[in-house]
Amino acid sequence: MTKLIKNQKDIEGIRISCRELAKIFAVLETMVKPGVTTAELEQTACDLMAKAGGRPAFKNYKTHGGAKPFPTALCTSLNEEIVHAPALPSRTLKAGDIIGLDVGLELNGYFSDMARTLAVGKISPSAKKLLSVTNEALALGIAQIKPGNTLNHIGQAIQNYVEKNNMAVVRDLVGHGVGLDVHEDPQIPHYAIKESGLPNVKLQAGMVLALEPMVTLGDWQIADAADGFTFSTADKSLAAQFEDTVLVTDTGHEILTKI
Repeated sequence: MTKLIKNQKDIEGIRISCRELAKIFAVLETMVKPGVTTAELEQTACDLMAKAGGRPAFKNYKTHGGAKPFPTALCTSLNEEIVHAPALPSRTLKAGDIIGLDVGLELNGYFSDMARTLAVGKISPSAKKLLSVTNEALALGIAQIKPGNTLNHIGQAIQNYVEKNNMAVVRDLVGHGVGLDVHEDPQIPHYAIKESGLPNVKLQAGMVLALEPMVTLGDWQIADAADGFTFSTADKSLAAQFEDTVLVTDTGHEILTKI
């Protein structure tokens, strides 16, 4: 059973894991440019995690007992791909692409998770706006994190902002608790809770949450890819994802995936 409320020892371990992950991500971010391959990003991520004394949280992860293990440390989702695109087989980044980098680290038994969607060279105005709106939607969701608020406060803030900008929030994929495992309860929709059928959990100090709104320029419906991992937009519109690991504190929140 998920340990919803972490103790101080857990919190400090998760905080250290998040800090190391943010440092690794900062290096990966500088590498994103035309001509770079997803294999190069993957190798760098694995090398840096090993150097930090940790391991990739996603590599060989199974969503359930009979599932195929995820093959890489990084999710490298391009353009209409929403999330969970493996970094191998390798692909070369091209000017005008957008790439969602999603990465998790296990360090001393503690898990951290973060994602950003990045521009590869010069991108279109619509792609640039998509990245800006998704990033701001994450910030607005995080701003709702404090004891006494509920998951609906988070989801409603994100949905309202995204739809005000004539974009859509993916429904079939949600955020989650994190810290002692890759994915923990609660499941966190990035839209009004009444639409999801999920429990409207009240936030309490000591919870650690991974918020990761996924936003599209078109419809929110998704399609499964042939590889069994990658989720893409059904209408082939561009998609973006931004994610941070966040601690609920006594007075509000602390974004843990920051340097």
